[in-house]
Amino acid sequence: MKITYHSFEGRYSDNPRAVHEALVARGDDIEHVWISTPAHAHGFPAGTATVDLDSPAARAALETSDVVVSNTHLDLDWDKAPGTSYLQTWHGTPLKTIHHDVLFAPEGRLARLDHDVARWDHLLSPNAASTGPLRRAFRYDGPVSETGYPRNDVLSAPDRDEHRRQVRAELGIPEGMTAVLYTPTWRDDEKFGDGPDFTLRLDLERFAERLGDDHVLLLRLHYMVSAALDTVDLPGVVDLSFHPDIADLYLAADVMVTDYSSTQFDFAVTGKPILYFAYDLDHYRDDLRGFYFDFPEIAPGPVLSTSEEVLSAVADLATVTSTYADRYARFRETFCHREDGHATERVLALLTPTEVSP
Repeated sequence: MKITYHSFEGRYSDNPRAVHEALVARGDDIEHVWISTPAHAHGFPAGTATVDLDSPAARAALETSDVVVSNTHLDLDWDKAPGTSYLQTWHGTPLKTIHHDVLFAPEGRLARLDHDVARWDHLLSPNAASTGPLRRAFRYDGPVSETGYPRNDVLSAPDRDEHRRQVRAELGIPEGMTAVLYTPTWRDDEKFGDGPDFTLRLDLERFAERLGDDHVLLLRLHYMVSAALDTVDLPGVVDLSFHPDIADLYLAADVMVTDYSSTQFDFAVTGKPILYFAYDLDHYRDDLRGFYFDFPEIAPGPVLSTSEEVLSAVADLATVTSTYADRYARFRETFCHREDGHATERVLALLTPTEVSP
């Protein structure tokens, strides 16, 4: 029995990681192989079998596997063998439009990725609100299961508080310091344009100046633009774009600042406050990407347009929490109703005895 895993272009992370760890813990007789890259090799546990994303070995691993588990498109040239089962977990509740629903895509990109969609045998959905948009966007008519996301089980685990303490200790975050996790998404016009892949609009120097004494900013860029910034060298600011798994950062953080990223839906499982730095809301919604949901109406926190507004909200989280309590509760009911800590169990149950047997 052989399973090949792929997550975010070579990371040891996300839903595939949770599935892998559960199978290893269960002791199943399985050969586990991960697709990796040198930039992310540090995130894999010692002894993990890996093949390089850009090597013939990656194609060979995929073509000789009984099961393939991925959390995004496998944009590789490989032939799926008869009998191979491909589980596509995907990687987030879609607020912004994706795949065939986007307002713009480079010529040929969607047609190329459609070849991967055609290989899928099963697609996971994190919640009922996501199932329709995912089906339509991918033009996928195969089985879809609303399991919640295995990667989020750690956010509800009995040992989550201890996990939080360990991560904060590893990151050097002292007791009593407020950790602000900033997770901006990528912009199509930057990624596929002629300039930098991403431009950071939050004023990091002002953050350090105003809040640096008792706050730390944990910066986490989208996986498609992880390497877009030069070295960040400011007191109270840590670039964790290459940290292996963002779930660690959800636990370590006390508040999230984001924009249109799907990280907000995962972070909401923790119940901690969420702020939105939506400096380009009109452009992003109307011209660049578009949304599946009415973002300003569903946002469980303030939608802000300047760095100063963000910093003021961070400095007064008690007011944010009380003001948005009802909206936050509705948000969780809509998007987190399957995040009960048992998503991994439901996903493993989807794998038939002929695919994965204890």
